[in-house]
Amino acid sequence: MMAKDISQVEVRTREQMKKQRSAEKVQHKSTAKKNKRVRVRLIPIWLRIVLLLIFLAASLAAGLMVGYGVIGDGNPTDALKKETWTHIIDLVIKEK
Repeated sequence: MMAKDISQVEVRTREQMKKQRSAEKVQHKSTAKKNKRVRVRLIPIWLRIVLLLIFLAASLAAGLMVGYGVIGDGNPTDALKKETWTHIIDLVIKEK
């Protein structure tokens, strides 16, 4: 009889603990909703992607101009012309 009484006490306390945990979860969710901050983005994501692509293209062009004009002793604006790149490609292909 003694063992049966102890197991009933344990079951009751487990049930009480489960109820208490579920009540705490509900209370935590309601306070989390109240305290949740709404984040407003200053720059939208689509604009960030567009700006990233623009900056990448600008840095590529600047790198080409510095490499061709300053390091290669050529005219920096020639690095952006199609004729320059066809000439470079022809040189590379003919060397093979």
